[in-house]
Amino acid sequence: MLSDLINRVRQDLRTGRFASEAAVSQGVVLPVLHELGWPVFDTRIVVPQFTIESRRVDYALCDRLQRPLVFIEVKRVGLAEGGDRQLFEYAFLHGVQLALLTDGQEWSLYLPTEAGSIDDRRAYKLDLLERDPLESQERLERYLSFGRVSDGSALKAARDDHHDVARTRMVRDTMPRGWEALIAEQDELLLELLAEKVEDLCGYRPDKDVCSAFLTSLSAPSATVGGGVVARQPAGNLSPVSTGTGPQLAGAGFSWNGARVRAGSAREVLQELLLAFHRHDATFLERFAARKHGRKRRFVSRDRAELYPGRPDLARDFAVELVAGWWLGTNYSRKSIQEIIDLACEVANVRVAELKVSFGS
Repeated sequence: MLSDLINRVRQDLRTGRFASEAAVSQGVVLPVLHELGWPVFDTRIVVPQFTIESRRVDYALCDRLQRPLVFIEVKRVGLAEGGDRQLFEYAFLHGVQLALLTDGQEWSLYLPTEAGSIDDRRAYKLDLLERDPLESQERLERYLSFGRVSDGSALKAARDDHHDVARTRMVRDTMPRGWEALIAEQDELLLELLAEKVEDLCGYRPDKDVCSAFLTSLSAPSATVGGGVVARQPAGNLSPVSTGTGPQLAGAGFSWNGARVRAGSAREVLQELLLAFHRHDATFLERFAARKHGRKRRFVSRDRAELYPGRPDLARDFAVELVAGWWLGTNYSRKSIQEIIDLACEVANVRVAELKVSFGS
């Protein structure tokens, strides 16, 4: 059943099981298409590497006459940015009216023949980890089921939803929640923009923790336990990582798997903890890198430039080689470091009772 598959995919996404485009294709896209009624083993209907002049789209979903109805472009988890432009070129060249860009976690459905920018022509965006599984199932069936694509009702639904005035109302009503979430989550890009603007205005660049504290002051107060901030609840059924300081954890460091490790700073805590997870499980870094991190950047990567896309200065000055061939970014606030640790624990399947973390005073 599609609902069972979605739940399995959500769990595998959390643990970083899809480390490549091929893994996303075979582990997510094709199984979902199969559950939606597509004959995935009939290469006349579900055509892999569909050729358009000298180019190729990952999949073309065709009718019984082998005419393409939907183009699908697959990217590695978290790396779909920019893939929409390539997909639009394919759709324009062949006159296809529905196009899907997915990295396994995010599914963006486009109407290439509509007016406006690429973003304007996105009919719907679905995030399997952010949305309720039942809603995910309903949306996938609405836009991508074999029967609905074949009889044209999927295209009509996408167009109706795209032009529905309720969509504008929903966006307007959700805007305050989006702003609150942006402040609360403190994406690294937002912190960098704030730091750069403050530097432009006064000549001094604030530390990331200062920027983080300011954004925190704009949002609802955080709960505290024993003087330490309690980390946000990670996705899934994992408990948050405790950053409370107790008698066993005076100063920065962590206690896990029978060992206590001291560190000189929150950034060193992150570095040493990721190393510990790597030593415990040799697949950890590969799976952690396969998770969606920021909008573009990676927290760890084999390519140093991926840590800070478009910022070679940051990649040069704020990166350490964690182990041979793996780089870790270090330009993070304490709040961001805590969130990275939460994500790492989710991938490593480490629970709150197994780990105690302190960033010191």
